[in-house]
Formats: sequence, C-alpha cells, structure tokens
Amino acid sequence: MTDTMPADTATPDRLREEVRLLGSVLGDVIREAGGQDLYDRIEAVRRASVAYHRDGADTRDASELERLLAGLSSEQAVGLTHGFAVFSLLANVAEDREARRRAREAEGQGAATDDRPDTPEAALAWLSGGGADRKAVVDILARSLISPVLTAHPSEVRRKSVLDRIAALSALLDGHGEGQGPSPALRRQVFLLWATRLVRTSGLVVQDEIDTVVSFLEQVFLEAIPEHLNAWRKRLDAPQLKPFMTVGSWVGGDRDGNPNVDASVMDAAFRTQTRAALGACLDSVHALGAELSLSEELVEPTPELTALSDASGDTSPHRKGEPFRRALTQIYARLAADYQAKVGTPPPRPAGFAADPYGQPEPFLADLKVLRDALQTADARAFTDDALSRLIDRVEAFGFHLAVIDMRQNADVHERVVADLFRVAGVADDYDTRDEAGRMDLLRAELSSRRPLFVPGASDYAEETLKERAILMAAARAIGTFGPDAIRTYIVSKTESPSDLLEVYLVLKEVGLFDPATPEVCPIQAVPLFETITDLQAAPATLKALMAEPAPLALARARGVQEVMIGYSDSNKDGSYLTSTWELNHASRALRDVAREAGLGLQLFHGRGGAVGRGGGSSFAGVVAQPRGTVEGRIRVTEQGEVIANKYGEPGVARRNLDALTSGVVLASLRKESGEGPAERHGALISRLSEASMQAYRALVYETEGFIDYFRAATPISELSELKIGSRPASRSSSTRIEDLRAIPWVFSWSQSRVMLPGWYGFGSALATLDAAEVDTLKGLVGDWPFLATLIQNMEMVMAKSDMAVARRYASLVPDRALADDIHGRIAAEWQLTHDAVMRLTGQASLLERQPELARLIQLRLPYIEPLNHVQVELIRRRRAGDDDPAVREGILVALNGIAAGLRNSG
Repeated sequence: MTDTMPADTATPDRLREEVRLLGSVLGDVIREAGGQDLYDRIEAVRRASVAYHRDGADTRDASELERLLAGLSSEQAVGLTHGFAVFSLLANVAEDREARRRAREAEGQGAATDDRPDTPEAALAWLSGGGADRKAVVDILARSLISPVLTAHPSEVRRKSVLDRIAALSALLDGHGEGQGPSPALRRQVFLLWATRLVRTSGLVVQDEIDTVVSFLEQVFLEAIPEHLNAWRKRLDAPQLKPFMTVGSWVGGDRDGNPNVDASVMDAAFRTQTRAALGACLDSVHALGAELSLSEELVEPTPELTALSDASGDTSPHRKGEPFRRALTQIYARLAADYQAKVGTPPPRPAGFAADPYGQPEPFLADLKVLRDALQTADARAFTDDALSRLIDRVEAFGFHLAVIDMRQNADVHERVVADLFRVAGVADDYDTRDEAGRMDLLRAELSSRRPLFVPGASDYAEETLKERAILMAAARAIGTFGPDAIRTYIVSKTESPSDLLEVYLVLKEVGLFDPATPEVCPIQAVPLFETITDLQAAPATLKALMAEPAPLALARARGVQEVMIGYSDSNKDGSYLTSTWELNHASRALRDVAREAGLGLQLFHGRGGAVGRGGGSSFAGVVAQPRGTVEGRIRVTEQGEVIANKYGEPGVARRNLDALTSGVVLASLRKESGEGPAERHGALISRLSEASMQAYRALVYETEGFIDYFRAATPISELSELKIGSRPASRSSSTRIEDLRAIPWVFSWSQSRVMLPGWYGFGSALATLDAAEVDTLKGLVGDWPFLATLIQNMEMVMAKSDMAVARRYASLVPDRALADDIHGRIAAEWQLTHDAVMRLTGQASLLERQPELARLIQLRLPYIEPLNHVQVELIRRRRAGDDDPAVREGILVALNGIAAGLRNSG
C-alpha cells in the first residue's frame, strides 16, 4: 500500500511521508501475514476505486470495480475490508500527529504568526484589540463553569483494544526520527494493530461504558485539567484563579431509553470513578512522602504543620524530625480509609496504620493546604507550581467522585411514576389523565407538604416505580457520601410543560433530596431538555411558567442560574440542519430573556454529537457562534462516541481542545456588541429561509411515499444494529417510523452511505426561494456573523465528505428500482443545488476553498474510505440475498468500522 497517498504536493511533506511510511509497513505486514494475493487484490480494488471516484459517471470504471468485487470470496472480502480499515486507522494516526506538530509550532512562534483563532493567545489578542483587558478575562473565568460532559452515546465503533494499539503506535512515532526508515518496533506495532480484531464479538454492557469513560478520566483528564488551569493562570498572571473546568458524565445516570441503567449501575459508576480518583490521590500523596524529606532542623515548620505532624499516628523513628513526611503518612492513612469505605476494597498499597477517613474532600484539602503554606513560607518561588499544588487543583476539580454524574430520564416515565405514587397513596387516581392545570394543582399541593407519598410495604406499585425510586435512593447515597457536587443536574427529556419539571422535585422529595421548607438547598436542579422543533419553539413559555413556581425559582436564585439543555440531534431529524440550527439560536435568545426577567443567569447545556447533523463541528466555532448573552462564562457541552477519543485521547490533544473550548467561552462572553445584532436585524430573513428548508426536508423525509423503505434499503441501518457499539437499543420502540429512530443510527447510516443528508439537505431549495437582493444580504452576513459563517463551514465539511456517485451504489440495494432512481435523483439534485448555493454565498470555486488544510485532509482519506464503501455494498447485497456466511457479516461490520474511522465524525 505504498502508493495509497494521493500525489497532492500541497500536503505537508512530513504528513505525506509519514502516511507513506505507515502504508509501506502495513503493505509488508499484509504480504507476509495475509499473502501476496491479498496484497495484490487490495491494490487492484484501490486503483479501481480511485478511478471510480475520479470519473464516477464512467460506466467502464464502475464495471471494473463491480467485476473485482463480485469475484471475491467471503474470506477475501473480509481480508480486503480489514486491510483498508487498518490503513484508515494508520492514516488517522499520522493526521493527528501532524495536527499536534502544527499546534506546537504555532505555540512556539506566538500569536503573531498563529493563524488559528481557537488558541488562548489568539483569543486574548482579539479581546485586547477590542478593549477587554486581561483582568476582564480573569473576572469572567473566576465565575465560569465550563464543562465537557462525557456520554455513552454509541457512535464510537473502535474497540478499546484498538484505541490502545493506536495510542501505543502514536507514542512510538513520537520518538521516530523524521525521514527515518521503519524500525522493528514500528513494524511490531503495525502488526499488532493488523492482528487485532476491529469489531466486537459481544455487545457492550453499561459497566463496559463506565470503564471506558473512567479510563479517559483517569489517564487524561486528571492531569490535563490541572495543567490547563495552570497554563491559564500563567498567561493571565492570576495564580489564585480557581478551577473553572468541571468534567461531567452521563454514564450511570442516563436511563432515557436504556433499561439497563438502574440503582446498582449508578452505585457501580461512582465506585469505579472513586477507585480512580482516590487511587490517583493515594499515589500522589505517596510520591510526596518520598519527595518532601525536609528536616525541621533545616526548615522551620509552621505551627499548623507542627500540629498536623504531632497529630499523626506515624511513630516511625526514621521520620522523627521530618514533619512533612509524618503529616503525609497520616494523610495517606486517612485517605486509605476513605478508599476502603467508598470502594469496598483495600487500596493497592495499604497504609502503615489505621486512621479515620476524611469522609469528604474538604478536610483532605485543608491538610494539603497546610503543607503547601508551609512549603511556600520556606521558599515561595520553589513551590508555586509543584506536585502538591497540582494535587490540590486536582482535588478541587474532581473531589473524591471524579466526574459529576448527571441523571436523565424521559418525562413520560416521571408521569407514570408520579401517577403511581398518587394512586397508591390515595391522593388521586387520575393524575395521568388530568390536563396541565390539574396536574400542577396536585404537584403544588404535594410540594408544599413534607409528607412523603411512598407507602412502605405496599405491594401494588409498578415495577417501573420501584426501579426509579431505587436509583433516586442511590443518588441520595452518592450525595451523602461525596457531597453536593456528585450529582447536580436531573435532565428531563421530552419536556413539554412545567409539570414535567415539578414531577422531578416531587420524586426527589420522596428520597429526602428536596425539602419543601428549604427548596433552595436542594442539591439537584431539574433541567428541561428541549429537542424537537416544536419543543424548542415552546421552550421560552415553558421556562417562564416554571420560573413562576416558588420552589424551582428559589433553587435557581440560590444557584444564580437556571440550566436548560437544548438538543441538536432530534431537532435536526425533525426539521433539517438549517432549521435546527436557527431554532436553537432563536430559542437560546428567548430563553436568555426569560431568565433575565426572573433575575437569573441562563446556563445552556448543548447536547451535541460528533456529526454536523447532530451539532458537531468545531467546539470553538460553535461556542463563538452562540447568541450574545447566552454564554456569560457558563456552558456545558456533551462529548459523545468517537469524539471523546478524537479530542481527548491523549493529554496533549486534550489540553488543546480544552484551550479551544475555554477560548471560545471567553470570546463569546466578553466580545463587545452595541445595538441589535445580526439575529435581530435579519431574523425575519433567516426565519423564511429556515421555513423553506424545513418544507423541503420534510417533503422528502416525512411526506415521500416509500422513503422509509428507501432509507432502510439504501443505508446499512439494519446491519448497524449488529455492530455492538452501545448498550442502548437503536430505536425508542419497536416502531420503524423515522420519528422513533434514535438520531445516532439515523445520522450514522447516512454517513456510511456517503450521503450525509442530515448535514445539508434543504439548504439549496431554501436559498432558491430568495431574491437577488436577499441573497446579497446573506453574502455579507457570511463574513460578519459567526452563526451563519459556522453553519456554512459545517455544511461545506459534510458535503466534502459526501459523494453522490458512491451513494448511487448504495441506492442500487433498493429492490424497487423506480423508487431508488426517484429518491436518489432527488437527493443528488438537492446536493447540487446546495453546493451551488454555498458557492454563491461564499464566492468560492470549490468546497472548502478557504479551508485548504481541511480540504487536503479530507482528500487524503477518500482513497481508503471508498473501497470500504464499495465492498460494503457488495457484501450487504449478498447478505440480504440470503448468504448467511459469518464471513459476510464480519466483512460488513469491519467496513462499517473502517468507514466510520475514516470519516471521523460519522455519528
């Protein structure tokens, strides 16, 4: 596979050479492990695929490709897909390394020559030019909450074993000299990747997802967050700046559509997280004990340190006169007792003697700060950025619980549970049939009383009620064990009315987490999630009604903010990319105004996925594009599936992405704008454009007879369910309707077939409804309005990854040829219309002309993604025709894996 890299002289030589190096090593491995025949077959298919990509309309090239693929045995097809999938992974390694090199070079050269806007240096320079000094940045970060939230949403197709092999290969290449030939170690790592199964043979359970998320937290975030904080302190000359970045997790608390999450899972999530958090603290304290060998004869201890040392149970004569070590021995013993109490097993390195546990992080921090103050009294310059300071930052950011776990459940479940509680308690038998006013009357009455509804010993509760009560009791235990930062948010999916939120406070009351006498101290805030277009449009009225209720208003005022989550995935599936993006923008501005009227701040939680059709794209650009006044230093963003490994797979990459997110928040919070913004001045125009886009999109997806049959035949949606990439089912019910399909398989399937429909469809038809003057207005806005610029850039990216010629081959899987030709023809026509619309608005001659580096990287991937597409189509055709050879299934799944890895943001 030595000539797989396209001859693009604009691509940096080092990237091209590294891809060639890895391809050459893989080629050698394939020859020896798979045989010369397999290698020759891979090359023949690759060449035919490249020709088909270049001249898609040429039937001669298509016929050659079909001839090669039709002649493959099942085993040959598996070998072929495996080879291209592994090369896809290797090319990604090279691309990631090139991105890191470029970032390091930019940092070394300084902001003056850094053309990336998403760096702290560029952000601070831009703000300085606009009159915002560094004190303003310090002030905003001092009251900020910036939180990436890791979820278990299933779009990560790579096994952890594969991710481990990639990490090992990347680390090895870091020490590989430029221009150096392949070493035995490099060949060994490539062989190990080649010989590792790419797809899972059994499905994931929730504990697998817990372990995966905790591995990222433990191996990356525990170090990256304190280092990120310390870097911002230095560049702002603000050594006292407190941690403003908090990592969240949905794994263990998200039950929406996942029947496998229960009380035991939540307990396991906290236990697993605590094992990692306390284990890291114990290791750090042990290392400090080895390092801080200071003698009181040479360094006078502070009175506080002396008291801590004297109170230690350490009686070893070897540490007599070493107050730091004696104190640390006691600290270690207390921390080890916490480990035993919270994890349930002794720590790997037992303490030398028994001691009482700390219980909470605060007394542990107090002891650490006694040590730090004593060290800084002795030599402030030597101990301002040391291991002890980093440990303190880590504990302040992560506590003993590591990540803040969100709870999430569907409003329909709460309705049934509350109705059951009312029924058994004899309060009301008709809660679920009452209108909103009737429900609110009942809820208000119960929320004003401290009397619990649950009747111990009653035997006629629904199983669902008992299960929900059990997980709420687990949440109460976690908060009692770890403190109020362990769980702060309860997200209500499918929120349509205020009763959906009051129901949460009612069930929290049942387990002692909500007290009607002091609602402001409730540790958990009920957070509405608005997902569909209709829900987004109704969101301001729903929030206003909620803020009219005393209990939630009191809690929000105590926090200073009411959090609201907005969903990108379902709103896109509901109404098109443009409409979703505009309705999210419009709802955010309206929600901001409702919160201000109530004297509150608004904390938006953005439910984004990896694909553009699910809110993906640059986090920096996405934050900067938010309406003014909707960030104000506070934002939470979901990180899902393959995005977690891509953005946080190693500490250096994680720090750059955390910097980009922080830079975006600072810019969005401090940029100065006077008068009405573009959204207010041109909102009517964008609204008309949005309406036209939604009409075009829904005309295809929801109003075209046979569309669902086309979708299920022309994409690998049915095969996707066999990939075993998550613990949740693909649909919310057994229905085959688009409305009931989860957004991830919807987007993932269109990505696999290279249509990328959720990321662009409808925009071309919408622009065609405007007159020339209105189009000229939009042209001007593309350069001046981050919202519109980001929208266009994201569409360009997904359209550059799409390919209507490849999509036509997937359409050939549709049994009804007339239906296939009609719907594929409509999709291809809209793609061309949207392409021309984007070119018209941007003045470009080709997609991504103004983003040449991204364009080159996408072009680099296509020659090894497209053979996987073609093989996948052939194998799906065989399987659907009745070929039950396990190798056919294996080949389809490997191709799914390889295509997703190559596209990088497929779900």
